[in-house]
Amino acid sequence: MTYVVTDACIRCKYMDCVEVCPVDCFYEGENMLVIHPDECIDCGVCEPECPADAIKADTEPGLEKWLKLNKDFAVTWPNITIKRDPPPDAKDFDGVAGKFEAHFSAKPGKGD
Repeated sequence: MTYVVTDACIRCKYMDCVEVCPVDCFYEGENMLVIHPDECIDCGVCEPECPADAIKADTEPGLEKWLKLNKDFAVTWPNITIKRDPPPDAKDFDGVAGKFEAHFSAKPGKGD
């Protein structure tokens, strides 16, 4: 089992999860984070920290797409271990449906 970041993170990118991760398995894209499934130790401390409810256990049904996306981008995006401020308009996108189709970016983020 691992945890995955879903589309609820897109354009929110709060990063509270990064601060509590004991193994630094978060990777940063331009407008979302992902978890490297081979580095995640399944501790679950990140899940309740996410204000956007974007982190889910991969055992939940229907998350295969997100597991693949997390795995694929964790090897190309930079590792992030320090919490930074979310985008200024993060609250405007919190809870918005259909963010993947409308706003996902494969570009890497800043990393540390």
